[in-house]
Amino acid sequence: MLLNSLSIRLSASKSQTGAETTVVTAFYTLILLTASLRSLWFLIPNSFLQPSYTPSGVMAFSKDSPNWFGAFMSEEILSFGSLCLFSIFILILVYWADILKKYFCPGEKRSKPMMTFIAIVGTLIVIQIVNAFSFLFGQYSTEGMILLNASVLAIVSVICVIEISIFSHKFRTVLKTLGAINQVSTESQVKRIVWITVTGNAFFTTRALLEIWFAGTLLFYWHTYGNVDKFFSHNFWDSYMLLKYLSEFAILCLMLYILKSRFSTTSNGTATNDGGDDTRGEYNTIPDTEDESGPPINTAIAV
Repeated sequence: MLLNSLSIRLSASKSQTGAETTVVTAFYTLILLTASLRSLWFLIPNSFLQPSYTPSGVMAFSKDSPNWFGAFMSEEILSFGSLCLFSIFILILVYWADILKKYFCPGEKRSKPMMTFIAIVGTLIVIQIVNAFSFLFGQYSTEGMILLNASVLAIVSVICVIEISIFSHKFRTVLKTLGAINQVSTESQVKRIVWITVTGNAFFTTRALLEIWFAGTLLFYWHTYGNVDKFFSHNFWDSYMLLKYLSEFAILCLMLYILKSRFSTTSNGTATNDGGDDTRGEYNTIPDTEDESGPPINTAIAV
């Protein structure tokens, strides 16, 4: 069902033009990559990666650990899956920031949002590459890779919570102002922004607390026992993985549901969700201006 919905969305985006096509295609491609990488990790048998799904501290090219490459690949698949997932929200935030800059700072020069997005994600990719080479050159074990990844995800999660909250408030202000000026209802767009904000903040708050707890516990065990073998027991690891992947599955499903659903406005002005397919026609009441730096305001809301 998830892949079918994504394929429909990607096919529909081909009929659009300009920057709108770019952001829509990038958005659903990132969702597809996230789902694919997570599925790949779950579907690959343990015998191809490592004997147990619980991680173990092994060094690269160690003769005592013949499965070190499998452990390394397992962590890389997990890391890039998380990177793709976080990139979905980074893409939304970059385009929100670009549109808000047009309204709140009209005199300032605007950079191309897709270039900004590539720069941010490129930085995260560089961190992953440095982490991988540090392991391969013997700077630390797979435990060090896991600790660094958890720390980076915790920092990015906190930043996303702050940015989503700030941009969401400003975006709703812009929409209500545009609606008042043009004497049209913007309740459906505001409702969509609210749902994206609630789900995004719930996910990233949960993820930030989870990764901070995880990284802090790793450091505690390392300082206390000199290793983290006790932490990587089934009980601790099961709880961590369950919370992590349930939250990821929930946010992907919720995002697709929110963006697919149509939030209509009743006669008394109350926004409701009728569960129907998203149609661009409901946004035609708000004038849009598209320039070379980004898509229209309605595209950034509907993605």
